[in-house]
Amino acid sequence: MKEKAFVAMLDRIAPPELAMEYDNVGLLIGTEREIRTVLVALDCTLPVAEEAVRCGSDLVLVHHPLFFHGIKRILPDDPETAAAYRLIQNGIGLYAAHTNLDICLGGVNDALAETLGVKHCEPLSADGMGRVGMLETAMQLGAFADVCSKTLKITVRYAGDSDRLVQRVGLCGGAGGDLYPDAVRMGCDVFVTGEMKHHEAIAANMLGLTLIEAGHYQTESVVLKKWISRLQNEENGVKYYETRMEKAPWQTR
Repeated sequence: MKEKAFVAMLDRIAPPELAMEYDNVGLLIGTEREIRTVLVALDCTLPVAEEAVRCGSDLVLVHHPLFFHGIKRILPDDPETAAAYRLIQNGIGLYAAHTNLDICLGGVNDALAETLGVKHCEPLSADGMGRVGMLETAMQLGAFADVCSKTLKITVRYAGDSDRLVQRVGLCGGAGGDLYPDAVRMGCDVFVTGEMKHHEAIAANMLGLTLIEAGHYQTESVVLKKWISRLQNEENGVKYYETRMEKAPWQTR
């Protein structure tokens, strides 16, 4: 599949116009080569870039973009550019779908909702970020925290009375702490996100909203298999592989 046609397909699935103004999405490294094999990951780290080289990938497809800030040089020993250097050196492309993949149907937040059993979802915020929906049956906050922990395979943190019943759930994969006012406005009992600032948690609790913090990586990586499955349905002969070299930067004990 030609690179231009491949990019058009990705743009159709997660339209770039949905992305936030600050974002850097789309084709970040172009090669004009035929796209036959694609490595899919959350981040293009140096281990992921080297994996792409070993696997003979034509392109790396990621959620988190590179080059958020102005880059004046691309060096093999600079943490910001080492992965990009390795890709360019080997003629491998890079495409990122970030906040547009968060917002679009079937994207990060829909994948997170499905994983946690949250149904009948609608957007949480006015710009389409996050989701709000319902658990099939109400459960105690502590029990729902256990569900999040087991499902996402991480030790979660929660804030609020562990015995309180929750059913209406607001959620946002990644760093969604600033959306807590939307969760309050939408009448949520609990808000699940990847990471949240200290002052945001205090304010949310004061407004009666309980919280579950379940890891930035863990609340977003749920989209990878679903993203691959969606792309495979295009039946264009492209092969997709989920990275085996990526892991969460933070570990828990």
